[in-house]
Amino acid sequence: MPQHEYIEQHRKRHGERLDAPEKRRKKEAREVHRRAAEARKVHGIRAKLLNKKRFKEKATMRKTIAMHEEKEGRARNDDNANDGAVPAYLLDREGVSRAKILSNSIKQKRAEKAGKWSVPIPKVKPVADDEMFRVQTTGKRKKKSWKRVVTKVTFVDDNFTRKPPKYERFIRPTGLRMKKAHVTHPELKATFNLDIIGVKKNPSSPMYTSLGVITKGTIIEVNVSELGLVTTSGRVVWGKYAQVTNNPELDGCINAVLLV
Repeated sequence: MPQHEYIEQHRKRHGERLDAPEKRRKKEAREVHRRAAEARKVHGIRAKLLNKKRFKEKATMRKTIAMHEEKEGRARNDDNANDGAVPAYLLDREGVSRAKILSNSIKQKRAEKAGKWSVPIPKVKPVADDEMFRVQTTGKRKKKSWKRVVTKVTFVDDNFTRKPPKYERFIRPTGLRMKKAHVTHPELKATFNLDIIGVKKNPSSPMYTSLGVITKGTIIEVNVSELGLVTTSGRVVWGKYAQVTNNPELDGCINAVLLV
């Protein structure tokens, strides 16, 4: 089991307090008043930052509500045209048919086809270069400091050929290299130990992606051939994307959720 989840483990084993749902409800009800009090209290740059954050939250909420509301679209047709005389004020009018706009499921399928997924962790804290790299001093007097040692977990392909140590700028320690990940299938509710094919995107920086650095929120490609997934045309799916959900350098393993 990963670290830092002892509370969840205790809940699974022994259950929650009887008044836990009520305490949660009260806490959520108090949260509104707490945020309002905070908004009244802050001033200056902190107030600007808070207002910017609240504006983004409200905009996201409005978009979500608008997306879930099915609106009615109107289209003109002449199916219900009356035979015979029509009053002058009705001459330019036509029949109107109402049609429901596309449901959310169809919208979601179209977005998936376009390559857009709703990832489990949409926002992650960016990792600074100071945290990612450690300066390695070289030279007889240890005056040169152009080398960097990667302090996070990395993925290195089997075909990778290392440069001569003298000319290598980024050093990826062997102890922090990983080739397998624990990938959870969200629909099957099962976890599999799969081989990593490559790092698709690290949200912190394109340089981290090229180096194969794996941090929380990174999209990796895993080999799912042993799961037996098949496309609609009958071909076996070989590689699929998954998002890393833990901090591998702290837990010593990579946990990810498959993007289906």
